[in-house]
Amino acid sequence: MTTNNLSFNNYLLTHCNKSMERALAAERYPIWQRSCPEMSDIDFIRLGLMRGISAVDSGRHFIQTTQELHDELLPHSTYFKSLKSSRRTRMLEAIERQSYNLHCEHLARSGIDYLKSFPELDDYTVEAADGHFIDHACHTPKGGNGKVYAAGFIYAMNLKNGLLRPLCCITNGTKRHHEIPILRNYIDHQNSQCRPLEKNLYVYDKAVTDFPWWAKQIGHQNYMISVLKDNSAATWIESIDFDTRNPINIGIEDYSIYENQRVRFNVIHYRDPETQKRYRFVSTLPESINPGTIAILYYKRWTIEKAYNNSKSNLKEKKAWSSSMKSLNNQMRLTTMTYNLMRVCEEISKIQAPELIHPSDKKYNKALEKRQKRAQKKGGFVNPLLFLKRIVRISSCTIRAVQNAIITRKPLADLMCVLMARLVPG
Repeated sequence: MTTNNLSFNNYLLTHCNKSMERALAAERYPIWQRSCPEMSDIDFIRLGLMRGISAVDSGRHFIQTTQELHDELLPHSTYFKSLKSSRRTRMLEAIERQSYNLHCEHLARSGIDYLKSFPELDDYTVEAADGHFIDHACHTPKGGNGKVYAAGFIYAMNLKNGLLRPLCCITNGTKRHHEIPILRNYIDHQNSQCRPLEKNLYVYDKAVTDFPWWAKQIGHQNYMISVLKDNSAATWIESIDFDTRNPINIGIEDYSIYENQRVRFNVIHYRDPETQKRYRFVSTLPESINPGTIAILYYKRWTIEKAYNNSKSNLKEKKAWSSSMKSLNNQMRLTTMTYNLMRVCEEISKIQAPELIHPSDKKYNKALEKRQKRAQKKGGFVNPLLFLKRIVRISSCTIRAVQNAIITRKPLADLMCVLMARLVPG
């Protein structure tokens, strides 16, 4: 990536073309493949990414910026109609999937794996999933009760590489929806589409609790980690043996099988050695997985909130682009593609100088050291697993550097140099 002399704009175009080639090869004769003389599909994707990256606040502002800064005439009707196109929605779904795979492969080749200390998870795709809500579009019609709600999506973050994946759209704001029925429908649809090629682990908050449904998902190689609700009517069945000498299992007080509605699941009783606060995590994973691994994965679930902070603050996702569900699905996918592009830029820049670290990592390490001293004074300690490398919020400096690279048509290699200049001694 750093040796590429392409401008960032051309790199963006190249990535879109590669994703398109893969999507066409995967489906052979997709029904969404059709030429459009007014705006090609590649331009539709590229412009959608540029809108997410740019610092503009509205669609009209983006059209004007595209014309004045990039000398691209973008007709108002053509652009906004394309966001609501059913064909382009199906097309973008296929393209986003391949774009995500390309980024995953790139990061894997670069040796980036934030869960490499947990080899028992090698066979799993581990994702933190959660609902994400933004302001509804201006012209969103009121529901039957005369109210308008926030528009909402469900995203999943790959905890091995930090990449974001869109799962489903919850609502455009006309109705109040709960997340779990939408998530269930999405996973059931995925199950019907193809046989599972790998094990999928979803780390979700307690809203995901539905023991009978998750029990059925084990046959589809879908597993979950969550928090046991305080009012959960769970009956203890038997204890599970685990290695108390393994450092991964620090803080684990009990690992047992419980039952609810004749459905069995595992419950982990964890006491934080720093705060002495007790937690009860629930999981449908096999008993062979260390309970400490399950506990630390739930801690890592909060990483997705950092991504949401990025998308709202930096990627213009404060407000829905349209009240159309097709448009919202397109916005959801373009947002993840934009986020992943930024993530790859930052991750690749970090590994160019292994002796240096990112300022955010240094800040986090200092904060951990302070927490360790406070905990030791009280006779406790910070869980050593928290000192492992973690996925951080994408730096605002990285995002501004990418925005500037697009405006100045800076070579990709120069962008990498700008990002590497931000690294500091560890």
